[in-house]
Amino acid sequence: MLSRCGGHGSQSAYPANRKVSGLFLSPAALILLLLSACRLPKINIMLKFATLTARHLFVQKRERTMSNTRLAPASKLPALGTTIFTRMSTLAQQHNAINLSQGFPDFDGPDYLKQRLAYHVNAGANQYAPMTGVTALRQAIASKTGRLYDYLPDPEQEITVTAGATEAIYAAITALVRDGDEVICFDPSYDSYAPAIALAGGTVRRLPLQPPAFRVDWSAFSALLSSRTRLVILNTPHNPSATVWQTEDFAALWQAIAAQETYVLSDEVYEHICFAPGGHISLLTHPQLRERAVVVSSFGKTYHMTGWKVGYSIAPTAISAEIRKIHQYLTFAVNTPAQLALADMLEAEPQHYLTLPDFYRARRDHFIRALSASRFHLLPCQGSYFLLADYSALSDLDDVAFCEWLTTDVGVAAIPLSVFCSGAFPHKLIRLCFAKQQATLDAAAERLCQL
Repeated sequence: MLSRCGGHGSQSAYPANRKVSGLFLSPAALILLLLSACRLPKINIMLKFATLTARHLFVQKRERTMSNTRLAPASKLPALGTTIFTRMSTLAQQHNAINLSQGFPDFDGPDYLKQRLAYHVNAGANQYAPMTGVTALRQAIASKTGRLYDYLPDPEQEITVTAGATEAIYAAITALVRDGDEVICFDPSYDSYAPAIALAGGTVRRLPLQPPAFRVDWSAFSALLSSRTRLVILNTPHNPSATVWQTEDFAALWQAIAAQETYVLSDEVYEHICFAPGGHISLLTHPQLRERAVVVSSFGKTYHMTGWKVGYSIAPTAISAEIRKIHQYLTFAVNTPAQLALADMLEAEPQHYLTLPDFYRARRDHFIRALSASRFHLLPCQGSYFLLADYSALSDLDDVAFCEWLTTDVGVAAIPLSVFCSGAFPHKLIRLCFAKQQATLDAAAERLCQL
């Protein structure tokens, strides 16, 4: 109708809320004037005015609603909330409890490592590192791996430095798992695996490990395998059960998956905290498995520097190439001076990681002795810096409720084991971290022995 009354010229002459002869006119009033100028019948003018006014009010209301409403995206991980580690650490702070829940030391790392970090910062090594990691660190990792596991990975093509082991695990899962693929995890399993699998479009197939031994039932494992099994994730030394894989376990795994295209992710962040008589057995010692596997480790666990968040993956060239495609768009590069300091530490003081089992064995044994008078039943600890304690003689509470009560009323924070499992976990087991000073362990044991 506007074109009949002067076209675009008339439209531009009366913009919204235009001041005409000292009066401000709303868009609806302007429209009414224009319609009147066109000499339409009165009834048509009234109908059109009512329609346009209603439409104008609807648009205004919608705009106000949109501007006042915070958008909430549909969650890709709707079942997930704050991790149990954060929840228990927060509860421990609120109640001034001794925190044996989250796995971090309450003592500092080596002085030499801190000195080398300061040196490299002051020397100006403060720009981006190469995407795959600084050359000196990748070479030092290769040398250490060769000495310990009789396998020398190519530092240029097969070693990738990541922002902690968690990033390496995420990048490996994202690189290998496709929509519809299945991934086998052994429960209890670390909580970062399942979300990464879900985001990659995969499905977790869980094989429960039964206490106290937490050994793999290889017949049940074979029954769980299918043509869609793309990846198997293992963890040794195992968090939270403190058990370790043996040579025969790797042999059984290879026998089960050799005939199909199934990859393996071996989480070995506690490789240097192993108390088994023969020491840590890495997947890298198995010639066939390592050709289709990613092995992940962590400097944070080895050097008591969990806040540095530096880890790495070792994988064949073709797999590493895919991991690096993910890594370059997650973090691209890792802290440069920290990498250089770690390279210096690996080369100058190898005794640190070589003697780490004895260092933590002493803390484990001290804590076990301190708890000997308690009513907890302690399970064997072959690796990692965790002890499992059975509290069935103390309470009928489920493990989550028991840990909350232990934190708020007793003053010791622990982790319930059921949070590492997707299905029912009827066992009354909690996880205690002994990566603490002896005074901390003694104070916690004193409180626990009073129950």
